[in-house]
Amino acid sequence: MSAPVFLPPTSYEYATVHRVQGMAVTETSDVLAAEEPLEIRVGYGPADGRQHRTLSITMRTPGHDFELAAGFLFTEGLIRSRQELQGILYCPDVEKEEERENVVRAELAPSALPDLPRLERHFYTSSSCGVCGKTSIEAVHAAACPVLPSEGPYVAARVIHQLPERQREAQALFEQTGGLHAAALFSPEGELLLLREDVGRHNALDKVIGAALLQEMVPLHHTVLLVSGRASFELVQKAAVAGIPVLAAVGAPSSLAVSAARDFGMTLCGFVRQNRYNVYSHPWRILPAENV
Repeated sequence: MSAPVFLPPTSYEYATVHRVQGMAVTETSDVLAAEEPLEIRVGYGPADGRQHRTLSITMRTPGHDFELAAGFLFTEGLIRSRQELQGILYCPDVEKEEERENVVRAELAPSALPDLPRLERHFYTSSSCGVCGKTSIEAVHAAACPVLPSEGPYVAARVIHQLPERQREAQALFEQTGGLHAAALFSPEGELLLLREDVGRHNALDKVIGAALLQEMVPLHHTVLLVSGRASFELVQKAAVAGIPVLAAVGAPSSLAVSAARDFGMTLCGFVRQNRYNVYSHPWRILPAENV
């Protein structure tokens, strides 16, 4: 298992609440998951003619912001590799003090050729639904996705059963607040490789993929992804861009998620909890118990 996740102080806040139990009311302190806007900017072009634009404003839990920006750029198709990303920094030229760690700028390599029509897609992303505000589902479908491996990886059925507990054990912030989504990458044997938490399920996944990208682990052909909550089309699409062949979700998948997983060649599992799950696409990667 990996080491416990470090929680930046900005990831949570304290609030005074009135706790009601039966007819008794007590005043106490509660821990809340923080939610703040993050503006993602990009710099691109030759060294003597750099341009800067705002790409997105997303509501997120502060922490791992550079990973979030890197994952967002990659899963949106604006960069294709770690080499196209020169670096990421908090913008020093913000107008208000409260914006100082809520605005990041990703500097692309001069040789990178970002898709300018995508750069024109200024959209606001809520913490509950990353696809809101995008011009069309067709635009998301158009993102270039690597071909998923046609041979393996193979995952034992018992490993799928174990993933939710292993994920929950590593969710340090969820244990304090109870209000966060998580995305976790595992090896086919069930070893936890990376985990990130966020108020937005798509942000949690972008943070995991961004961390893997910055560590030059992409494509993630030999990994299994577990997401808390439901499996949406966007999560399937982001996983496919990163080359993840197996996606498991604690909740239900949508019809579009199942259709996309079938098209991408991805194994999609839903309702992974309480020692059961459904396999909606490409079940050949899941080894039944008698073969383990």
